[in-house]
Amino acid sequence: MIAERKSVSGINREFAETTDQSCLNRFLTAAEWDVTLLNERRLEWLQKEPSTRYSQQGVIAIDDVLIDHEGQFIKDVGWFWDHSEQRSKIAHDYLIANYVCASGKHYPLEFKRFKKREQCEATGEKFEDHTVLFCQLVDWVYERGIPGDFAFDSYFTNAENLNHIHSREDGTGRSRGYVGDLKLNRKLELKGKCLKAEELAAQIPAEDRKEIPHGDKRQWYFTCTVRIPKVNHKVRILVLWRHKRDASPCKVLVTNRITWEVSRILGVYRERWTGTETFHRDGKQELGMGDCQLRDGQGQTRHMYLVMMAYSLLMRQLRQGRAHDWAFQKLTTIGEACLAMLRETLSDTIKWAIRQATVFSKPYDQVIQNLGLT
Repeated sequence: MIAERKSVSGINREFAETTDQSCLNRFLTAAEWDVTLLNERRLEWLQKEPSTRYSQQGVIAIDDVLIDHEGQFIKDVGWFWDHSEQRSKIAHDYLIANYVCASGKHYPLEFKRFKKREQCEATGEKFEDHTVLFCQLVDWVYERGIPGDFAFDSYFTNAENLNHIHSREDGTGRSRGYVGDLKLNRKLELKGKCLKAEELAAQIPAEDRKEIPHGDKRQWYFTCTVRIPKVNHKVRILVLWRHKRDASPCKVLVTNRITWEVSRILGVYRERWTGTETFHRDGKQELGMGDCQLRDGQGQTRHMYLVMMAYSLLMRQLRQGRAHDWAFQKLTTIGEACLAMLRETLSDTIKWAIRQATVFSKPYDQVIQNLGLT
């Protein structure tokens, strides 16, 4: 959490008295410990705190993220196009399922690492595309009885994914719910006609568009029940415009909860950003999600699970009624929590140095050397 560089050597350098970095390297690549058991214990621990507990109002947000790497020989890395940066880069492509609690706290549940077809063919592995991995994450959530509705962007809003979620039932026997982003060129079936979402939106007169508050601003919407080709259940679409007389919509959402109010649909979809983008940002900026340069695939997997654990440890401390003993203020962000940990560690390090010199009478030069300041 406090290392400036979250690589194996960078983490190892933060210890005043430590063994060689190869020991930490072996812990990630060779030591016998089960990442599945670690992840299960992490999620069980989160259920002991009311603010991080599963609930029927929870949202399971699924999205993929590119994790940059510098080496081309790391297992499963490949060249991917990053739409946000408009460039190709060497990276891992992870699909991550995140949980957003009713309290607003959120944390990752599980992940799958995508591997390109040509890489699978070279190693004799079965190729699994993003749709297969998405469905695997849905099944992982379903098999553990984790409550909540799914949210995802337009990349994952295809018939196979929608049908797969709808085929899974919750504790009451009802199909699991979802809210997804729909591409404007997606075909819809309404009153026997097949037309694109943007064409349907263009046919809706301004007087039929209703107002809905969006923070300090206003949006305009229209909603109706339609069918999507190859989707085996009815869906409800929600068309949104920034201004009442805009020619084109800014967003079209789709859900299998055809009886939901508009505010409920929007509320679930907005948690997609909370559950995915914030973890991706904080994981990269604060917790070194992409700093591990181990070539070994198991080491990369273990590193990701340890980042998820660190994120969960910090998230559980946020927005508490009072600051914890190690925090001098109420923490509201992961960045603040990391800074608080850094201050606490610095305080402990100073106490350790004073104790080494006064209690154990160690030479000044030896203490300085242990601190890595020579």
